[in-house]
Order: sequence, then structure tokens, then C-alpha cells
Amino acid sequence: MNNRDNDTGTQSLTVGEAAEILGVTVRTLHHWDQIGLASPSERAWSDYRLYTATDLQRLQRIMVYRELDMPLAEIGTLLDDPDADAVASLTAQKERILEKVARLADLERGVDRMIEAHRGGVLLTTEQQREIFGDRWDPDWTRQAHQKWGHTDQWSEYAERGAQRSPEQWAQLQGARTDLEGRLGNAVRAGVLPGSDAADALVDEHREVFSNFFTLSVSMQVCLGRMYEASAGTGADFAEHYESVAPGLTAWLRQAIDARARALGVDPDTAEWG
Repeated sequence: MNNRDNDTGTQSLTVGEAAEILGVTVRTLHHWDQIGLASPSERAWSDYRLYTATDLQRLQRIMVYRELDMPLAEIGTLLDDPDADAVASLTAQKERILEKVARLADLERGVDRMIEAHRGGVLLTTEQQREIFGDRWDPDWTRQAHQKWGHTDQWSEYAERGAQRSPEQWAQLQGARTDLEGRLGNAVRAGVLPGSDAADALVDEHREVFSNFFTLSVSMQVCLGRMYEASAGTGADFAEHYESVAPGLTAWLRQAIDARARALGVDPDTAEWG
């Protein structure tokens, strides 16, 4: 329903028609009417409230300011206060927009890092990887790991944590791993028995260190220990790595993990990943 605007010769619009032209909801226009920001200034014979051409121009100006994320109260002041400084208001809004653009750019970079981390796992250059993880480190291992475990929740957690980690933090974490492995090797050489207090403390620390990569439960640690031992001769390099630290460490670590799991109420024979 619309009426002819007597002053302009254009048709007045119902709230539904105005909403359609502006691309907003009727509820939005009702809200603007209720707060006194923009109200229809005519009534039809059937008591429908109608927006005139002048009303529509005001609504279109409001839409422009809303596109700039300007608060409604500030828009009302800008439109109604003859002393309002439009240039100053728009300049301040521009500064807010630029701050928002900068935040969005940071967010975009963060998302890009997350995507790259999900694909590659380690966001370090080849040189940084070798410097941090040692000359024996093969950067292709992360690609192989992604192919094998990229579909798992643990890989997602590993990737997303890694995306937030600086080279210095990677180096610190690698230092903690190397230190732990050295003490694991010393325990094997000293004849520390799996299930002893000393072995249990090392197993707990192993679980804590690896939980920096993804949440590692006792049950999952059991599975990890068995994977280490089962990897001997498979080319997966887990057993080879631990045996290079101390001969017999792979089997000892699996036994120590199993013993600690039993003490914590987890049956190693039924332990599952996840």
C-alpha cells in the first residue's frame, strides 16, 4: 500500500516497502522508530504509517552511517544536532574502522598460520627445524605424519598449538624433551626398575612434556609406548631414536609406562587411544 507524497509527487511507502528498498528488516525500522531515530511522518486513511521521500532520504543516510559501524545514538546526534561536526564524527569513525581493519588483518594472518599448521604441523623453515631439532631431523617427517594422522583430533590440536608457538618456544620445548630423554637413558643405564618411584616420576614427566603437543591421557600414553616398541625395524624411527639415547630404552619405557598405568587404575592390555 502506498500514497502519493503531496509535496514531492512521489509515493509514500509502508514500513514493509521501505524495508525492502533499504534491504533491512521491518523489525529494524520499527526499532529505529521506537528510539526516535527515524519515524514515518505520514498516516494513510487506514491508519497505516507511511514513509515520505524525505523520510526515505533520512533512512538512506542512516544506512550509510551504519555501514561505517557508527552507533545509532551518534547517528541520531549527527542528523539532528545543528551544531554536530560531521567531519569530526566521520574522522573519528574512520580511525575506528582502521583499527578494525588492522585487527582483521591480524586475524587473517592467524587463520593463514592455522591453515599452514594443519597442513604442515611445524611452522618453521628447514634451517630453523634443523637448528632446533638437530641435524638428523628430516623436515619430510611432518608431511609423513600429516598423511598418517592428519584426520585425527590430536593432529588438529598439535597443529593449532604449533601455530601459536615461536621458534624460541619450539627450542625451549625441544630442550625439555632432550633433557627428559637424557634422564630416561640414565635411568636405564642405572638399572632403575619400571614401577619404582623414580621410573613413575619419569613416566609422569614424559606424559606432561608430550601434552605440550596434544592432550595425552594415561591410556594414550600406553598406546604411545607400544607404538614406540613396535616401530623397531619399520622405518618409523621411534625405536631407533630411543635406542640411540640408550640401548634398551624403548622396551624399558614401554614397561615403565605400563607399570605406571596399572598404578593409576588403567589396564595396559585394554588401553585405547583417545
